[in-house]
Amino acid sequence: MQLRVPPPELLMAARSGRADRRKAERPPPAPARLLALVTALGARLAPYVQRFRPRYPRPGRTGWRRWVPSWRQSAGAALAVFGVSGLFLTVAYAATDIPANLNTYATQQDNVYFWSDGTPMARTGWVQRQAMPLKDIPEDVRWAVLAAENESFYSDPGVSFKGLTRAVWRTVGKGDTQGGSTITQQYVKNVYLNQNQTVSRKFTEAMIALKLDNRMSKDKILEGYLNTSWFGRGTYGIQRAAQAYYGKDVSELNASQAAFLASLLKGAGLYDPTLSAANHARAVERWNWILDRMVKAGKLSAKERATYRTFPEPLKRNPLYDTGQQSDYLVELASQYAQKAGHIAAKDFDLGGYQVYTTFDRKREAALDKVVEKARKDARQDDPKKASTAHYGAASVAPDGRILAVYGGPDHRKQGYNESNATTVPAGSAFLPFVYAAGLEHGVVKERGGAREQITAQSVYDGDDDIPVSTPEGPYWDRSGKKVSTHNDGEKSWGKITLREALARSVNTPFMQLGMDTGLDKVKQTAQASGLLASSMGPQVPSLSTGTSTPSAIRMASGYATFAAQGQHTEPFSVRRITRNGTTMRLDKPGSGRAMDARVAAEVGQALADSFRTAHPGAAPAGAAVSGKAGTTGDDKAAWYVGTARTVSTAVVVYRMDLAKSLEPLPLEGLAGTGQDSVAYDIWTGAMSPLG
Repeated sequence: MQLRVPPPELLMAARSGRADRRKAERPPPAPARLLALVTALGARLAPYVQRFRPRYPRPGRTGWRRWVPSWRQSAGAALAVFGVSGLFLTVAYAATDIPANLNTYATQQDNVYFWSDGTPMARTGWVQRQAMPLKDIPEDVRWAVLAAENESFYSDPGVSFKGLTRAVWRTVGKGDTQGGSTITQQYVKNVYLNQNQTVSRKFTEAMIALKLDNRMSKDKILEGYLNTSWFGRGTYGIQRAAQAYYGKDVSELNASQAAFLASLLKGAGLYDPTLSAANHARAVERWNWILDRMVKAGKLSAKERATYRTFPEPLKRNPLYDTGQQSDYLVELASQYAQKAGHIAAKDFDLGGYQVYTTFDRKREAALDKVVEKARKDARQDDPKKASTAHYGAASVAPDGRILAVYGGPDHRKQGYNESNATTVPAGSAFLPFVYAAGLEHGVVKERGGAREQITAQSVYDGDDDIPVSTPEGPYWDRSGKKVSTHNDGEKSWGKITLREALARSVNTPFMQLGMDTGLDKVKQTAQASGLLASSMGPQVPSLSTGTSTPSAIRMASGYATFAAQGQHTEPFSVRRITRNGTTMRLDKPGSGRAMDARVAAEVGQALADSFRTAHPGAAPAGAAVSGKAGTTGDDKAAWYVGTARTVSTAVVVYRMDLAKSLEPLPLEGLAGTGQDSVAYDIWTGAMSPLG
C-alpha cells in the first residue's frame, strides 16, 4: 500500500495550529495574571469607586460647602491611606532582613591583663569592652538602665511608634535628634547600623527592631545592649564602665552607682561629673530622677532609696589607662605566651575579649623598676656619655617557673625590644655553676677510653692563670695552632683548689678543664635542661665553659631557680589563667623535667651560698638562704649578678651598646662598677626583698 505524504505547507499549518492551541492553553505569566486580577478587581470595585469619587464642586451644596468632601469621601480616603500604609509597612517588613554580620565595633573588645594579685595591670586594643552574660549583671543595674531608657522594654514590640514619629519629625526639622528609640532600636543601631541621623536609617532601624524582637528573647537583647553601649571614658559596655568610673566589676555595683552609669547613656560628654561643674549638676539631677523612676516601677524600695542621698562620685580618671612604662614589656611577654600556650590565633587575640591573669608580682615589679631607674640616674650623673649607651636587663623567676618581675627597658615606645628577654651579651663567669652541675651529675673522663669517674665538691683542680686546657689525647689546639687557655679575674693564680672553692671565688681555669673532662656535650645538655635555650649556647668549644653563651636575664634566672627547686626545672611562664568574657580558656601547662639529681642541685646551691658570703660577708641575715654569683667577661663587655633569696632567683645584666651604630657590645669601662661595688649586684640587692 502506498502512503500519501501531505504537502509540506499542510504539515507546517498543522504544527502551527497545535502550537497555537498549546500556547492558548498555557496559563499566562505572573505579571499578566496579576494584571488580570487587578483588572477584575477594578471592575468589581468600579461602582463603589464611582460612588465615592469626589465631584467638585459638589452638586446640591452652596458656598464653601461645595468644596468640602463628604464624610463618605473622608472615610474612604482615610481607609485608603491606612490600607496603602499598612501594605507598604507589610512589604517593607517582609523585605527587611536582619544583617548576618555585626559591626566590627560591636564585636571588638579589649584584652585586659591582671597582676598576680588579681588587680588590673594594663589593657590593649582600640575598644574598651568586655562582654558580660546577663546573669552576671545585677538586677539593680539592669533596672537602672531600663528606668532611664525604656521602662516598658519587656512589654513593647521593639519599637516606639510615638517616639519614632517624634524622632523622624526632629530629624526632618533639623532639631534635637536624641530620644524616641527603644532599647531594641538602640541595640540595632549599635550592632547593625551606623550612627547617621537620617530618616532612611531610622526607618530601617525600626524594621530590623520589629523583626529582631520576634526572633530574639528580651533578655538576649538587653544583654547585647548593655555590652555594646557607649559610656564615655573610652569604654563600651557596662562592665568596662563600672571599672572605668568605680574601679570595680559590674557585679559589685549598688543601685546608686548603677543609676549614675545609666545616666551616661543619654550622653557621656554631658553627664560625666568630672568634666565640669555643669556636668556635675546634670549628673546629680538625672541620678536622682533615675532612682525615683526605679521606685515608681517597683524595682527599688522606698526604704533603700532613702539611703541613697549622697551622689556616688566616680573616680577622677579611668584606672584602666593607668599603665606605666614597664607595663608594655610585661604585656608583650604575657600576650606572646598567652597566644602560644592558649592556642589563640593572632587575629582572634586582636579582636579582644580576653582576660589575661599574669604571674607578675606588683610589689616586686615596683621594687625592680625603682632600683634600676636609680642606677640609670646615677650613671647619667657620673658619665652622661657612657650612660647614653647603657642597657639594663633583669628578671625574677620562682622555682615553679613563674616570672615574677622583669625590667625590659626605659620605655617600650622608644626601645621596642625587651632587655629581660634579649640574648645579647655573654654570661661570662655566671655560667660556671652549670659546668659544675654537669661534672657532678655525669662524672668525668680523664684518660682516653677510660670509664667515667665521679667527682665531688672536694675534687682538686689547677687554679693557676693561663694554663692550657687538655684532653685525654693531650693539649687542645685552636685553628691558629695555639694551645687553648683562659684567664682568671685579674690574671690571678690560685694553685691547687677544690671545685667548691673555685666556684665560690669565681676561678675560671678549673671549670674550663672540668668542662673538657665532663664533655662539652654534657655541659650543654645540663645548661639546656636547667632552662637555657639551645639557640643561645654558641659553638661547642672549650670557651663554652667560661660563658660564651648569651642567655637572657629570664633564662639565667630560670636556670638558677632550677638549683633552688632541687634540680627540677619548670619552663618560665608569665600567664597562669586566661578567660574570655568570664569563660576559662584552655592553657597548656609549662613544660617541666628533672635537670639534675637533687643532691647535685643542693651542692651547687651550697657552693653559690659560699660564693655570696665570700664576696659579700655579712650581707645576708643570719640563717637566710641566700646564694648568688657575679658574672664578668674577659673583654669587659658584660656584668651580671644572678642569685637566689627565699627560693626566688633574680638575674641582672648591665652592658653598653650604641644601637644607632652597631649591635656589637661596647666595653663597660667602669660603668657597671667594680667587683667589690657592682651595679648589677646593687640592682639585685634592691630587687630582692629579703635583702632590701
